[in-house]
Amino acid sequence: MDLGLNGRTALVGGASAGLGRACAERLASEGCRLVLWSRGGDALELAAQEIRDAHRVEVTTVSGDATDPATAAKVAVAARKALGKVEIVVLNAGGPPPVESTQTDPAVWRRSFQLLAITPIELTTLLLPSMRARGFGRVVSILSSGIRQPIPELSYSNACRSALAAWLKTISVEVMPDGVTVNGVLPGRLDTKRVASLDLARAERSGTTQEAVRAEYSLGIPAGRYGDPDELAAYVAWLCSDRARYQTGTFVPIDGGSFRALP
Repeated sequence: MDLGLNGRTALVGGASAGLGRACAERLASEGCRLVLWSRGGDALELAAQEIRDAHRVEVTTVSGDATDPATAAKVAVAARKALGKVEIVVLNAGGPPPVESTQTDPAVWRRSFQLLAITPIELTTLLLPSMRARGFGRVVSILSSGIRQPIPELSYSNACRSALAAWLKTISVEVMPDGVTVNGVLPGRLDTKRVASLDLARAERSGTTQEAVRAEYSLGIPAGRYGDPDELAAYVAWLCSDRARYQTGTFVPIDGGSFRALP
């Protein structure tokens, strides 16, 4: 199915690996021109070059730490300079560390809220006016199932991503009349380095192996396995397309059937 994304411009966060990289790959395969951003380094440049080689599209990179208050403005300026206009923004960032819920630290709360709420909100706020003026824009946030059902030991992520989701839901009705949609996806257990690190941490705490933890989680997933990052990226690409123009303010689980409550 042609999603009509050829020639569109997209800014993708956390794009050096994992779900951000998968979304960048999928959008590139549809012909989008891209700006990829993350904390930078060799991984980001390698991702950009591999996407250029595979899909023959323009790919620019910008480094920025989402925990730095100056980063949102820096990334917005760089993206506009590289692309001329930003039509699609995929909000994505790595997660804070796991912690006992009654043992959280104020300094980590501040860092986590900047990472998962303030920076994406500021970045989106900077990019929305031009989207609204042109009559087309797509904001897609990679959130977490923790905003629906809090995940044990991920207190920072549960709370900070929930704040972002509340803001996204609020603005979705305000910008829809201008042709801008705002949606999110809720990853379940997908096969990424982040999930592998969480599995390893649980294994170390419980005195078992990472493989055993993965097997245990897989038994609780109706699909019987961890998801592939591209299975989420394919849906993100759909949300970015004109075909999804009537969908806004939604947060859809991509989790192999793990989330069983009614919406």
